[in-house]
Amino acid sequence: MNNLSSTAGIVAIASGAVAVVALGTSLGLAAALRRLRSAQRAVLGDQGQDLVSHAASLQSAFEALSSYVHDAATRLDERVADAEARLDGAVAYRSLIRYDALGEMSGRQSTSVALLDANRSGIVMSSIHHRDTARLYVKQVVAGQGELELSPEEEEAVRLAIEGEPIPVRHAARRAG
Repeated sequence: MNNLSSTAGIVAIASGAVAVVALGTSLGLAAALRRLRSAQRAVLGDQGQDLVSHAASLQSAFEALSSYVHDAATRLDERVADAEARLDGAVAYRSLIRYDALGEMSGRQSTSVALLDANRSGIVMSSIHHRDTARLYVKQVVAGQGELELSPEEEEAVRLAIEGEPIPVRHAARRAG
């Protein structure tokens, strides 16, 4: 049986070749497994936790974070809605009219000021100046109409306020401290 060209010899050579390939493959797989375990330890640490339990803990943490963010967004939406409701009541439109109320040629010392919110409601104030006196009148305006009869100057102040651009919202500059 020293003949390698016989059937048994050929089978032996083929078996040896398959064994060498299998050994090389198993050594390559062992090295890949070692690298994979090293990378897994880098991610998971030495907690003895497998990838499935780690993924489950990440999912649980993500769900808790998602719930927190959703709750925070809901609270923020409520606060923004409250702030917008309050801003609707702030002065959004204004105008000032100067005139000579009594025709005395004393200059245009009388004034009417309209201060209206986003719903075009608010007040119109008129200060009528005479030589030695001044009188102040305040009338309420609801939806652009005076609750009491408005003078022509007061109506003009309300009209100009409504036609004017709303007052832009400006934020105070913060001091560096």
